[in-house]
Amino acid sequence: MSRRLLIDRATVFDSAAGVLRPHCRIVIEGERIAAVSDEPIQVDDVAQTFDAAGRVVLPGLIDAHVHVVASSHDLSGLALQPPSLVTAQSSSILRDMLMRGFTTVRDAAGADFGLQEAVARGLFEGPRLFIAGFPVSQTGGHADMRPKGVRQREFFCSCAGLGLIGAIADGVGEVRRAVREQVRNGANQIKIMAGGGIASPSDPLEGTQFSVEELRAACEEAEAANLYAMAHAYSPRAVTRAVQAGVRSIEHGNLIDEATARVMKAHGAYLVPTLATYAALADEGQRLGWSAAMLDKLAQVHAHGVESLRIAKAEGVPIVFGTDLLGHMHVRQPSEFTIRAAALSPVEILQGATIEAARLMRQEGQIGQLVPGAYADLLIVDGDPTRDVSMLAEPARGIRLILQGGRVCRDRLTAG
Repeated sequence: MSRRLLIDRATVFDSAAGVLRPHCRIVIEGERIAAVSDEPIQVDDVAQTFDAAGRVVLPGLIDAHVHVVASSHDLSGLALQPPSLVTAQSSSILRDMLMRGFTTVRDAAGADFGLQEAVARGLFEGPRLFIAGFPVSQTGGHADMRPKGVRQREFFCSCAGLGLIGAIADGVGEVRRAVREQVRNGANQIKIMAGGGIASPSDPLEGTQFSVEELRAACEEAEAANLYAMAHAYSPRAVTRAVQAGVRSIEHGNLIDEATARVMKAHGAYLVPTLATYAALADEGQRLGWSAAMLDKLAQVHAHGVESLRIAKAEGVPIVFGTDLLGHMHVRQPSEFTIRAAALSPVEILQGATIEAARLMRQEGQIGQLVPGAYADLLIVDGDPTRDVSMLAEPARGIRLILQGGRVCRDRLTAG
């Protein structure tokens, strides 16, 4: 028989309804939730009981835009490091994310199937990992990080599939091949670069990338493999083209306007803002040696970040939690909760980090919810997060218990 755990006297956050349900018991068998009830059910053969004492129990958090191998902000330099070293450095990034309450993350390029397997086997402690592999980029696109004058495509070492630098593809045929390579190597979602970026040297922020035919080809190949495409894009034009081509989630999207948000809503697309990284880079970009051009682009997207949330919310676009942090700035992951509070209610922020992320990732009923059959990923927190999410912004103090797949990852509950 699987090991059985009981969470008693729990106030459960129903992420789908966005409400709290008091006086509940949660029964866990093995790695799954067996029952959630506010009725006095009898539970036998319990290996361990946790008394929530009325505290709120949340589904494990989901960060839908991370780079777990980004141990440095210098992505070009990182790409030249031995893949074994990059992988080793990722272990602390993964562990720290889990200790902040993120039991699942969606990697937006960089992590490969080997790292995913290492986490699944328990060799590395970390969140459940959904991978994109290499981001697909046109020549000169956001993931083409070659210095000016370098012509060969294989300038960076990528022998282990640690793909922070893009798979460069031009033309429909090359795009299809690049997407199929990510599928072959175990991708759970396909990352495409549909517009300009901040950190890339040769692409304007407002520009579009890939032809419409190339974008459609990428989305077709993703859907053919029962996957979906996520697209880096900032400008209204880039976002609109990507969504109309079939992209499921827009990453960043800081410069969207009302018309663009309506197109997203009509096509069922999700927005994954990553405001924590702009706040971090606004503080540190100059010290890190970013060029004046990069800092100008940063200032533009930073200034419009919160407004993009207001626009998306007003038009009914689902907003998912993401952070996109690099290097030493990973410690700022919880700050995304505080930043979003300027435009979203606590419940909306919580749903973005639970049920909406699960829906985006096509994992509804598996993660992001406390329902029978779902993974037993949960947090017990102090305070009422439907009124104030500050306990999640300070997880070392605000989170009492972290379970992932029924396994106790951190316990400050039984210690008092």
